[in-house]
Amino acid sequence: MKFGSRLCTLNVGGRRFFFPAELMKRLPLSRLSRLQRCVSESELLELCDDYDRDSNEFFFDRHSEAFSFIMLYVQHGKLRFVPHMCELSFYNEMLYWGLESADLQPCCQRRLDHRMSECFVHFFPEERPPRGPWEEPPRGPEGEPRRWLETVRRTFEEPTSSILAQILASVSMLFVVISMVMLCASTLPDWKSAETLDQHRIIEAVCIGWFTAECIVRFLVSRDKCEFVRRPLNIIDLLAITPYYVSVAVTMLTGENSTLQRAGVTLRVLRIMRIFWLIKLARHFLGLQTLGLTLRRCHRQMVTLLVFVGVAMAIFSALAQLLEHGLDPEAGNHDYASIPAACWWVIISMTTVGYGDMFPVTVAGRVLGGVCVVSGIVLLALPITFIYHSFLQTYSELTLRAARRRRRATTQAPTDPY
Repeated sequence: MKFGSRLCTLNVGGRRFFFPAELMKRLPLSRLSRLQRCVSESELLELCDDYDRDSNEFFFDRHSEAFSFIMLYVQHGKLRFVPHMCELSFYNEMLYWGLESADLQPCCQRRLDHRMSECFVHFFPEERPPRGPWEEPPRGPEGEPRRWLETVRRTFEEPTSSILAQILASVSMLFVVISMVMLCASTLPDWKSAETLDQHRIIEAVCIGWFTAECIVRFLVSRDKCEFVRRPLNIIDLLAITPYYVSVAVTMLTGENSTLQRAGVTLRVLRIMRIFWLIKLARHFLGLQTLGLTLRRCHRQMVTLLVFVGVAMAIFSALAQLLEHGLDPEAGNHDYASIPAACWWVIISMTTVGYGDMFPVTVAGRVLGGVCVVSGIVLLALPITFIYHSFLQTYSELTLRAARRRRRATTQAPTDPY
């Protein structure tokens, strides 16, 4: 495609932008520079939506205001978000024209990072947007396996997608509850007999078999196997299932009554890891999802809180050790003989727990204790407001997401084989 020195017109969302052909070659927008290298109109139409040869006009069905801000970046070298436009939508426009997040100003980069950390959630299965005609599996014999895999995937990943999905979710929750009850009951002295141990092993094997089959099926029907493995809930599933097979293998190799089996501290640790199965309930309970997502979004505030507490512990424990023991090592309070020992008193005082197992006896130590308690209340209260509002926002978002899933499942019910 030979442009010569003619004036090029970019029609972006109905708004025209005029550029000399030579200038388009120098623009830091890879999509426009690639237009100059096209040798046929078919290649040209891969980069734009339409082309008028007579007027040398390129048509792009994109956001015109976002492109105008991108052109301001080309002219002045500073790229900022369009006011009242979603950060992710503007970032999508940037990627379309060939820009990256590094081209944004630092303040806008922070806004984009914060927005992406809120939206790209990997702790829970991603919500699939309503399918359009371009996403429908092909009809006929070729598309039947894909439709079947999609139906199975939604059945296991989206409990509200069909009646069968709700039944499977209920069965999975039942097995989790049974497994937890058996885990707790196995620690009772009355459950140490051979008969009850055999019954416990059978129930445990059935539960593990269900969880293993469920995990394998979900892995086989997942769209992205690497993404499936990286999800925290799936990692927890693996950590909860693996100890059972490890303990069975050790039992088969060492014998039921071997010394290793009787003193198997490692095996007991592995068995107690089954408590992580409770986190599987987060797939079905909105409250646990809200808690997990809130912790994910507020990790910076949580780290800040831990830093506050750590600094306060270092200061108050050193002062407490000095006032209670350091000034008179012989007759001083031996509960505060070291700074690490005083750290325990500081943490239970700052959190207002106060077990009473150790306490200051000097006047100066008691004054310090009062300051420590008040400081703990203030420090713990500082980030609570932000975490509280984040929790409310997360709960609202997940509630709306669940409502959309239920509506989508209802509208698709007539065509859903399940």
